[in-house]
Amino acid sequence: MLTTRLDTGRIRAVRRVIDPVFLDSPLYRCDALEPVLGCAVSVKLETANPVRCFKGRGTEVIADELGSGAVVCASAGNLGQALAWSGGRRGLDVTVVAARSAPAAKLDRIRALGGRLELVDGDFEQARERAADIARHDGIRLVEDSLDLETCEGAATIGLELVEQAPSADAVLIALGGGAMATGVGHVLKSLAPGVEVICVQPLGAPAMTLSWRQRRVVTTESMNTIADGVAGRFPIPEVLDDLLQVADDAVLVREESITTGMRLLLDHAGLVAEPSAALGVAAVMEDRERFAGRHVVTIICGSNVDPEAYRRWTSR
Repeated sequence: MLTTRLDTGRIRAVRRVIDPVFLDSPLYRCDALEPVLGCAVSVKLETANPVRCFKGRGTEVIADELGSGAVVCASAGNLGQALAWSGGRRGLDVTVVAARSAPAAKLDRIRALGGRLELVDGDFEQARERAADIARHDGIRLVEDSLDLETCEGAATIGLELVEQAPSADAVLIALGGGAMATGVGHVLKSLAPGVEVICVQPLGAPAMTLSWRQRRVVTTESMNTIADGVAGRFPIPEVLDDLLQVADDAVLVREESITTGMRLLLDHAGLVAEPSAALGVAAVMEDRERFAGRHVVTIICGSNVDPEAYRRWTSR
């Protein structure tokens, strides 16, 4: 029996407060990818919404609970966009703290959606520290991705849809960063479709959560080196790791060249623009074709927020 922080009943209930624009995202077999990857591939497309990523599912739950007031979060870009969108529609004052090195396209979008943006030197971990300082000083709600159950249970609604849309799936590949999507989707799958293998995928250049899962304890890293900014963190959250240990069957690391090749395959064979984090599932199949041969694999395309110039560079031959 699962004893995670998540609850399947609550996950079903939060669908009622999430704007329908984020729900029931398309899932379909991508026949053109199958000869290239050597297995049946379905894609769950989480980019056809106003913030072009899955994060709106969780921020809708948070914003609905708060109703009014002010919030602050640290973000690599996607959570900030989603919180600005959800908060803006409900009259919330949203502050987003991000690293100066975050993709310009994501930062511009946060501003366009009405979020107040504060940039810090360093990486995402410095942004987390600054966001916590602002929350303490101003006495406002700090939204912590993956630690806050709303972000996990909002993302978990993807899992409810997967169970209905892909009953023949053998494995689901989930990008692993802070862990909201992995623990949320994983919880639902292990509760409702326990025969489906839950495989988390992280870049070799940002391996902290995967190393923690493998060693069953929090493992931190001194630095990160990956283009997959959306899943790049150095300090796993203990409570999230505890949940992940119960719902993930495996956690794998992939090389940067596999990530860019995955992005190119999704563009060339599926017509999909995927940010690096969204190509991790395809990268995992490429690096271990024998493992997935003959199986039906679902990969979640979790975001498409990329700087055009960087995207062209990554996907050029």
